[in-house]
Amino acid sequence: MTTAGVIVVVAGMAFASALQVQSLRAGPVRELASTEAAVKVRLKIDGDPAVRTSTSKRRPPYVVVRATIEEVTGRGQTTRVRTPVLVVGPVRWKEVRFGQHLEAGGRLAPVESGSDVAAMLSARAAPKILDEPAWWLRAAERVRGGLRQAVSDQPEAVRGLIPALVMGDESGLPADLSDDFKVTGLTHLSAVSGTNLTLLLAFVLPLARLLGIRARGLNVVGLAMVVVFVILARPQPSVLRAAMMGLVALAAMTGNGGSRRAVRTLSVAILTLLLLDTSLARSAGFALSALATAGIVLLGPDWRDALAKWMPLRLAEAVACPLAAQIACTPVVAWLSGQVSLIAVAANLLAGPAVGPATIIGFGTAGIALLSADLARLTGWLASWPARWIIVVAQQGASLPGAASAWPATVIGVGVLTLLCLALIVGLHRILAKPIAVVLAVVLVAVLVLRPVGSLTWPPNGWLLVACDVGQGDGLVLRVGGGVAVVVDTGPDPAAMDRCLRELQVTRVPVLVFTHFHADHVGGLAGVLRDRQVDEIEVTPYFSPAAEYRRVVELAELHRIPLRTVAFHERRTIGPVSWTTLWPARVPALPQPGRSSATPTDEGSPENNASIAMMVEASGLRLFLTGDLEPESQRAVVATGVDLRADVLKVPHHGSAQQDPTFIQSTGAKLALISAGIDNDYGHPAPRTLDLLTHAGMTTARTDTQGSLAVLTTSHGLSLSTSSTH
Repeated sequence: MTTAGVIVVVAGMAFASALQVQSLRAGPVRELASTEAAVKVRLKIDGDPAVRTSTSKRRPPYVVVRATIEEVTGRGQTTRVRTPVLVVGPVRWKEVRFGQHLEAGGRLAPVESGSDVAAMLSARAAPKILDEPAWWLRAAERVRGGLRQAVSDQPEAVRGLIPALVMGDESGLPADLSDDFKVTGLTHLSAVSGTNLTLLLAFVLPLARLLGIRARGLNVVGLAMVVVFVILARPQPSVLRAAMMGLVALAAMTGNGGSRRAVRTLSVAILTLLLLDTSLARSAGFALSALATAGIVLLGPDWRDALAKWMPLRLAEAVACPLAAQIACTPVVAWLSGQVSLIAVAANLLAGPAVGPATIIGFGTAGIALLSADLARLTGWLASWPARWIIVVAQQGASLPGAASAWPATVIGVGVLTLLCLALIVGLHRILAKPIAVVLAVVLVAVLVLRPVGSLTWPPNGWLLVACDVGQGDGLVLRVGGGVAVVVDTGPDPAAMDRCLRELQVTRVPVLVFTHFHADHVGGLAGVLRDRQVDEIEVTPYFSPAAEYRRVVELAELHRIPLRTVAFHERRTIGPVSWTTLWPARVPALPQPGRSSATPTDEGSPENNASIAMMVEASGLRLFLTGDLEPESQRAVVATGVDLRADVLKVPHHGSAQQDPTFIQSTGAKLALISAGIDNDYGHPAPRTLDLLTHAGMTTARTDTQGSLAVLTTSHGLSLSTSSTH
C-alpha cells in the first residue's frame, strides 16, 4: 500500500511539473523573449512592487514586480495568454497595486532555465492603469493603510515592525533592523510565515472555546481566520504557503490526534503545494517554512516533555518550539547565508513572549482603524511596547561578538552541518532531561557567543590596518589604540561595516575619510555611526554623485559631525598614525543637473579619478591607500613627483583591469590588498591586474577569497593575517 502511495505521489508530481513547464512554454512569450523582441502587453500585477538599487553606479533605482501577461502584441500579432513574467521598470512602477490590470510596453528578455517565470519584461515608461483591484483587495489595502497610519507617530523601527508582524508588510522595516533579525534568527517574525497566523489562531481559538464554540465550530472559526489573514496579506505565493502551515497548526489545535494528526496534515499541505506549484521544490522560503513546522510538530513535543521534568510546562514549551524549529532549519540557513546563528534560540526565547501581544494587538488595531483613527492610535501605542522589546532583543543580540559564526556554504560544509544536526536530534532529548547537562550546554554556547572561537586568532594582536570584508567595496580601518581607529571608506553595507568594527572593538573614530561618494564606499556610513563616536568626516572636494553626497551630509548633520574637505599635500596625525593626502591636486568640474557625470575620457569616471589617495605611516610602515583612482589620475599622481614608495598598496578600484603599470611599479610594495566582493558582477580583480602585481613582485591578498585582511609587524617584519571567512 505504501509503495502504491509513493508511486501515485511521484506520478502526480511528474504530471504537475510537466503541466507547469508547459504553461511557461505555451504561447509566444518565451519565443519573443529569446529574440529580445519589443512588445506591448496587457498584464495583471501579482505582487507588491519592490524598489531596488543597482550595483551599477550609473543606473538609477528601479522597480521589480511579478505579473501575469494576459495579452501580448509582438511582431504584428496579438495573442491572449496567461504567462507569468518578472517586470523591471522605472521608479514610477512603484505606484502599481496588487490585482491591477495594466497596459505597458517594453522589451522581453529570456530568463535562466528552471525559473518560475517565462521571461523578464523591461519597461521603459510608466504603465497605463486599466482598472482598480477587486473590492476585497481594496478593502484589505484600506485595513493595511489604517494600521500603518495608527503607528505612524512611533519610532521608525516600531512603525516598520508592527505591520510586518501582523501581515508581513515589510515595506517600512529599516534595513539595519532587518539585518539584525537575520543574525538573531528572528527573520520569520517580519516575513509572511505560518508563525504570524499560528499566533492569531492560538489567541482566537481559546477565545472561541470560552464563548462555547466546540468541535466543527472551532474549525469554522479557524478557517475564517485563515481566510481573513490571506485577504489582508494578499494571496501571493508566500502568503498561501503561510496559510497552509497555519492549517497544520489548526489541525494540531482543534483535533484529538495531536502531533500524529499534525504530521499527516503537514504532509498533505506540502504535497498539495508542490502539486499546485512544482517550482516550490527549489524555493528556500518554502523549505524553511516546511522544516520549521516539521521541527515543531515532530521534535517539539518530546523535547518539551523532557524539559518539563524539571521546569514549568509553559517555559518548557517556550524553549522547545524555537529550539526544534532552529535546528531543523539550520542547514538550509547556513547554505543560504554562509553562517550559523548561535544566539537564535535564546533570541527567539526572549522575544517570544512579546510576539503574541504585538501581533494580536496590532491585528486588532488594523480592524479598529476602520472605525476610529484616534482609538487605533491608542491600541497602536499599546502594540508598540512589546514591539520595542523585540527590537531590543534583535539589536542587542546582533551586537554580540559571536551572534553568528561563519560556516562554509558548500556541499561538504552543509553536509557536515546536517549530520551534526541529525546527531543533535537523536540525542538532545536525553540532554534536555538533565538540568546539569542543559546548564553546561548553555554555558558553552554563551562562551562561544561572547568570545567566539574565531576571535581567539582574529583580529591578531598588534594589527595596524584591516581591510574589512564588506563585499564589493572598500572599508579600511587604521588602528590608533584603545578602541580608537581611523576609518577610510565604509563599504556598501552598514551591517558588514558594523560587524567588522565590532570584531576590532572600535568604539571611537576620530576621523572618517571618504575617498569619494560612490555607494560602495559610503553606503555603510550608518554602520560606523552605530553606537560609536565619530568626531569628524573628511571628504573629497568632488561632491558627486549628488544623491550619495546629500545622504552623507544628512547623516553627518543628524549626528552633529563636522565635514571638512581635504587639501592637496596636507598632513594629519592621530596618535601613532599619520598620513599625507597625495591626491586630488585638482578636481574636475561638477556635472550639470540632469546630465551624466561621465566625461569624454574612456578611462573612467571623474568620481573615481577624484578619489583621495593617502600615504599612511604607522609603526614604521608606509601604507598607500588609493581609493578608486583610475589610470588618468594614477599617471597624474606619478607626475607630481611625490615619493610613492610603500610597504603595502591598497590596489585601486578593487583590482579592476584599468591600472597604470608605472603607477603600480613605482610603489615598490611588498603586499597588495584588494577589497572586492565574492562573485561580483564586475570581474574584480581582473586577471591582468593580478598578473601585473605578481610581475611587480607583490604578494596579493583578497577579501573575496580570504575574508578581512589584517596588516601587522612581527619580529620577522611585515605580516598578513586573514579572518578566512570564505
